[in-house]
Amino acid sequence: MYRFDTLAIHAGQPNDAATGAVTVPIYQTSTFGQLEPGVHRGFGYARTEHPTRRALEECLASLEGARYGLAFASGMAAIHNVLSLLRTGDHVVSTQDLYGGAWRIFTKYFAKFGIDFTFVDSSDLAAVERAIRPETRLLWLETPSNPLLKTTDIAACSAIARTAGIRTVVDNTFATPVLQQPIALGADIVLHSTTKYINGHSDALGGAVITDDESLFAELKFFQNAIGAVPGPQDCFLILRGVKTLGLRMARHCENARGVVEYLRANDRIARVHYPEFGAIVSFELDASVDETIEFSKRLRLWTLAESLGSVKSLFCHPPTMTHASVEPEVRRRVGIADGLIRLSVGLEDVRDLIDDIDQALAEVASPRRVACAG
Repeated sequence: MYRFDTLAIHAGQPNDAATGAVTVPIYQTSTFGQLEPGVHRGFGYARTEHPTRRALEECLASLEGARYGLAFASGMAAIHNVLSLLRTGDHVVSTQDLYGGAWRIFTKYFAKFGIDFTFVDSSDLAAVERAIRPETRLLWLETPSNPLLKTTDIAACSAIARTAGIRTVVDNTFATPVLQQPIALGADIVLHSTTKYINGHSDALGGAVITDDESLFAELKFFQNAIGAVPGPQDCFLILRGVKTLGLRMARHCENARGVVEYLRANDRIARVHYPEFGAIVSFELDASVDETIEFSKRLRLWTLAESLGSVKSLFCHPPTMTHASVEPEVRRRVGIADGLIRLSVGLEDVRDLIDDIDQALAEVASPRRVACAG
């Protein structure tokens, strides 16, 4: 078995047999000629199967230490694919501090079909056990969580789920397979928004579902084809290109994040820092109103105020008004998403420039406070 960085470049990506091209081609076609009715050369219609997409799916599965991968047009399409396993009356136990888009599709869309969701602090194993019911079908974990970066013991939670006869789903977008591989820890399904670190360049949307279970893969593959929320060949090509440097980029992302965290923790103008000691997402709280926090955001010059994360360019967002705006204010407060929370996606610039930019913005709007650390 090859190691991670080798797999990122080679898995699912042999040199093109027809031409010797060292990069997987963009097969810009929607359909494929058949040898006779119902008999084709491995590809019939691009919604069902596509060679550029297959290369991406095989590579992503390999990086997660699994056999089967499915690519989607977005991370939300990947989430929808997994939720399609559920039926009316089913129940899901989920991390309470999770991506606002996941909260929205859970509570505003699938709930109307009679599927129930319970949200718990999944870092508390007893709380996870208490939430499981006879009708529970999925344990849905985000770790690190979004946006408070709480970590969950995947192996312990997977063991709880297995004992109860339910499947564990892990959203691995923040950590990437560079930092954790949930399948090896007992998870049944791994999710990614490949828009983020896996692509890494803010130029393509995508999602992925990965499993090592053949029967589960067959069911999810059926939903992928039936629903049709698949990426086009150009997006697959761009995401596959990004994968090749994932290991290198994550090393620099993490190094830069540690520098930013060190600065924030030493700064008495920051009320609280959230960081799990790995990864490249950092959240911190200003002891400030929403208006004051927005004023801080306007004064940053190098960091880009934007949705998303995982880009070579440093991004930041204000979760209460952006990524988690669809979460009811009382729910945000209950799970600890403060009005003054800022989430940073630390990019690949010189970390000294990133820190200088935060420092000048804080000098204008934040009063000295005593710092608190989380994670």
